Amino acid sequence: MKQTITFLFCLFIVNFSLSQTPDTLGIVHLNEVTIIDHQSLGGVDRMPAIKENVIYAGKKNEVIQLDRINADLSTNNTRQIFAKVPGMSIWENDGSGIQVGIAARGLSPNRSWEFNMRQNGHDISADAFGYPESYYNPPMEALSRIEVVRGAASLQFGPQFGGLINYQMKKGHPNKAFSFESSQTVGSYGMLNTYNAIGGTIKKFSYYAFFHKRTAEGWRENSQYDVNTGYFSAAYQLNRSINISATYTKMDYISQQPGGLTTDQYNSNHRQSHRERNWFNVPWNVASLTADIRLSSNVNLQIKSFMTIAERNSVGFLQSINVNDTINAETLQYAKRQVDREEYKNYGSEARVSAKYKLLNAGQTVAFGIRAYQGKTTRYQKGIGTTGTDFDLSLTDPIYGKSIELGVNNYSAFAENIFQLGHKLKIVPGVRYEMLQNTISGYISTASDGGIRSEKRDRHILLYGTGVEYTVTEKTNIYGNYSQAYRPVTFSELTPSSTTEIVDANLKDAFGFNADLGYRGAIKNYLNFDVGVFYVAYENRIGVITQNNTPFKTNIGASVSKGIESYIEFDPLAFAQLSRMGSLSLFASNAFVDARYTTWNNPAIADDPTKSIEGKRVENAPQYIHRFGATYSYKSLAATFQASMVGDVFTDAANTDSPNAAATTGKISGYNVMDASLSYGINEHFNIKAGVNNLANEKYATRRSGGYPGPGLLPGNGRTIYLNMGVKF
Repeated sequence: MKQTITFLFCLFIVNFSLSQTPDTLGIVHLNEVTIIDHQSLGGVDRMPAIKENVIYAGKKNEVIQLDRINADLSTNNTRQIFAKVPGMSIWENDGSGIQVGIAARGLSPNRSWEFNMRQNGHDISADAFGYPESYYNPPMEALSRIEVVRGAASLQFGPQFGGLINYQMKKGHPNKAFSFESSQTVGSYGMLNTYNAIGGTIKKFSYYAFFHKRTAEGWRENSQYDVNTGYFSAAYQLNRSINISATYTKMDYISQQPGGLTTDQYNSNHRQSHRERNWFNVPWNVASLTADIRLSSNVNLQIKSFMTIAERNSVGFLQSINVNDTINAETLQYAKRQVDREEYKNYGSEARVSAKYKLLNAGQTVAFGIRAYQGKTTRYQKGIGTTGTDFDLSLTDPIYGKSIELGVNNYSAFAENIFQLGHKLKIVPGVRYEMLQNTISGYISTASDGGIRSEKRDRHILLYGTGVEYTVTEKTNIYGNYSQAYRPVTFSELTPSSTTEIVDANLKDAFGFNADLGYRGAIKNYLNFDVGVFYVAYENRIGVITQNNTPFKTNIGASVSKGIESYIEFDPLAFAQLSRMGSLSLFASNAFVDARYTTWNNPAIADDPTKSIEGKRVENAPQYIHRFGATYSYKSLAATFQASMVGDVFTDAANTDSPNAAATTGKISGYNVMDASLSYGINEHFNIKAGVNNLANEKYATRRSGGYPGPGLLPGNGRTIYLNMGVKF
């Protein structure tokens, strides 16, 4: 019913606009143009004060221009792609580049679940509220840019604490009816990557489509993968005021999961694997329909409807990594594997309006909107599978051990206003209201006392914040922001892990705020910088305590993360006015992070200071993340060197130093990884790229896992090379 009402509202707006905007002056087809008063050094720009009815003034943000960075796009190498975004913590256990795990400011990188992940401005995660993990990420070769907004994005986009990541796909060539792009890459361990795209503009119609395929045996044993992604977008200019566009993305991949390693296994040979029967499969479908409407010279409206129909399927032997997966001597067969399947069906619509008006003899801007969202996740877990070795989701018993249906209904309204005070100062207050409902039904055990039956939870969330931006020079400004944020209780937290566990009926969403203050901008064509400090308060953390001799899941903790983020890029040749000798770009992206628990109200350890975690570091939060690099360009030749230095992390809240037998807890040492790449443009149509990832063959790990894709210690890739040939017509 909700989606029907939203759809009728969209039709009404479009029809109203058509009737109110006679095309008496003829049709003029205008393609999207992003006006930047300068091209900043190093491929990192910042968002304008307002774009597509969203206010960015006063918010810390970065725009990564993919065509202006020298990185390995073929495998979605995130440490290279996000190198100039300070403080980006990255999990690098997935050498395929299929899943991107990133975070900032002491948050967890687990499938980027602390970011609001979007593509072309709409949701792409499994469920934005109950299960915000990103199993789908687009191939980086298909992107024009990546927009990153820190925690202040909470007012315009809702959850999460980390902010916004928006993958902006390429569009058809604005001046050609047909254009073609192809990129072919070969690399170590059987890696083959092909990306082929067409696009163009024919009068009022524009289009873009690509097909991407990547396969490899993988750097580790038992880590082969095969990923296929297709995409199509089309836009039509109805008249001078209305543009209608639609997109559809389909991805499907199968990857073998090599599992984790014990500490001894990792130390002896970190490429080995003891899980050859574990497989992961994700079919993903994402679609959107957008209407951009110019209601008047000062008022713009955008209506975006979107949906995700997807699955997450896994089959494997899930015992601890120190339990061997071997053939039984009596049955002459392997043990039966566990099958877990999930289905996601999400639908949503957002309507955003921006309007310019006069106040106090100055131009002001207001941006506001509404959102409706409905999500349904169906989980079938602990199925008894086959004894085989290949990817096979067949069951030997038709009844799953756990079957749960989880639903989300969400309505929200939001508004921000740029108050221009004089020529230099902008003050940007904002507010967001969320109505959120979770529903759960099903069972967690096939036993007679099988756990949950059905439950519904409703809550209302009000967020507010204020941003400030002061123009120092034409290209530099001081910015500051305070914005409240929240992270909804996830499906796993709402669901008892066993029939004996009780979930607090008053379980609250994580709540807190992000604050930052910084100075950013550019000086002529030789310096690009952004230096600032931040503070993140993260309250209502969830844990399990014992109450009446029964496990009780409730809100028991809080943490604070604070630190410094800085990015500086300098071209000494441009500074010395020696540009005839080429360009030498030197950058340093640094973050110092202090993320610690401030409270942990567990009665079981209240009187035992040796077990208290107050004051201990938040798990998976390195205390420093430094990335340095240099790119020398001369005519069509460019060479890049990059070094990543990341501090050690604890993998549990108790800050356990020594690893346990299963390698699921324990400190992970810091590491240094170096990369090098080279590109050469043969002419305007052909180019060659080559590179070496992990140049020194550093032995390192970035995470431990208690389940998929582990359990155990998960190493990062060793040295790999790639060679790419690209063509454009």
